Amino acid sequence: MNPSEKPTVLSFESILTRISDEMEYYALEVPEKITRALGTLGPVPVSARVNDSKPFLVSLYTRGGGRHGIRIKAAVRKETGIREGDRVRIEITVIDREKVEVPEDLLKALRAAGVENAFKAITPGKRNYLIRLINAAARAETRAKRVQESVTEAEAKSRVTR
Repeated sequence: MNPSEKPTVLSFESILTRISDEMEYYALEVPEKITRALGTLGPVPVSARVNDSKPFLVSLYTRGGGRHGIRIKAAVRKETGIREGDRVRIEITVIDREKVEVPEDLLKALRAAGVENAFKAITPGKRNYLIRLINAAARAETRAKRVQESVTEAEAKSRVTR
């Protein structure tokens, strides 16, 4: 995506469905026309809003048969008051995988370990996943642990690319 391009924003309605009998996992099926508009059958990082919720980061996941799903976290369900079987409105903004901002604490740790370039060499999907985990940490200790895990991933990548 070049800098003058606006991000892709798509919206649709779907029904909240429980996707696990053992765990409290819920998701929305992404309509086929949205998957076609995305132009990929693989995972797609997005910023999403459900029924005007606060935006949250998530990846559309592949469901097979050329379809995507989007998992809806408990915090979003609680904020919006949605329950299994409810029809919801969802708006997604596709995130350019190459433009995800690296948190300052992670950047400092990568530089200190000398593996900043190795982190950049990690596939965009994996890199964005690591960043999303860091940003989702509720406690400082968890965040620090996830920063260190990301540095370890970069160190492993550095050993492979030597």
